Amino acid sequence: MTSRLRGNNSLVLALHHSQMKQILKNLCFVTSVFIAGWAPAQTYPAKPVRIIVPNAPSGLADVSARIVAAKLSEAFAQQFIVENRIGAGSTLGTAAAVRATPDGYTLLAVFDSHATNPHLFKNLDYNTTSDLAPITLLVRGPLVLVVNPGVPAKTVHELIALAKNKAGALNFASVGPGSPARLLMELLKLEARVDVTNVPYKGAGGAITDLIAGHVDAMFPTVSTAAPHVRSKRLRAIAVTSEKPSAALPGVATMMSVYPNFRAESWVGLLGPAKLPPEIIARLNAESAKLLAQVDVKSRFAELGLETVGSTPAQFDQWIKTEIERWGRVIRAQKINLE
Repeated sequence: MTSRLRGNNSLVLALHHSQMKQILKNLCFVTSVFIAGWAPAQTYPAKPVRIIVPNAPSGLADVSARIVAAKLSEAFAQQFIVENRIGAGSTLGTAAAVRATPDGYTLLAVFDSHATNPHLFKNLDYNTTSDLAPITLLVRGPLVLVVNPGVPAKTVHELIALAKNKAGALNFASVGPGSPARLLMELLKLEARVDVTNVPYKGAGGAITDLIAGHVDAMFPTVSTAAPHVRSKRLRAIAVTSEKPSAALPGVATMMSVYPNFRAESWVGLLGPAKLPPEIIARLNAESAKLLAQVDVKSRFAELGLETVGSTPAQFDQWIKTEIERWGRVIRAQKINLE
């Protein structure tokens, strides 16, 4: 009896020892996984970070990226450097970011064209949604329908009546086939069922100059571009494209008050290459949210007619997909292509 008990005890001890060894192995594995994820996030960034802007200097994405980069440099005590990689409608810079090592040292700041390019370029070198990791939507803001003061219209209704009175007589300035100015003009044609004439320009500066001079009648520029000219009465603001009125243009109506589906905003967001470690995404997202909540940052963007956002990665991912779908419908309906 005693020997049997001793045998059973030995068996129990052996089993207990084996189970403890397995538990320790599991704990070591979990700990190593935790440390593996924790360590890079805690030491990141250990060297300068570049933010690729696939658009020209002084544009919306560039200005926004530089404001954010300066603040991230302070927050991380490491340089965040903006690098402009322009060409092919912003697709060259985006492709460079896609090909970069997903270690957090190459990021990408994009704006509106990021959602229209999949419909305008037949053979992109990347997949807009699956080849990039969303970090956060930084800022958003409306565009504004403006006219030369010589145009006899002060409201959306009056402008549409003018357009319907003589088809094609109203000239709209735009900047490239995929530009917000062009797409909003096309959306207006769809919503109001009017025919207006597109006058393409190489840059917003030339378009605004001709609009002020009266060589063209109307345009959808950004609020930051139009506001100084509206205040000086060289242009007349008809309506903003956001759901709510813009603080930068008090008293100006919204397009949605006439056409409920007419909503569009300029935006800038931050992404990284696909497979960017979740821990690094989380750190960048958290620091971006903090800096976007700072009074001086909010004030600086407000001067540009923009509202700071600081979304979650999932929210930004959904924003991009919604924008791709929204503008895809307009581009297909109006048969817009890269002329």
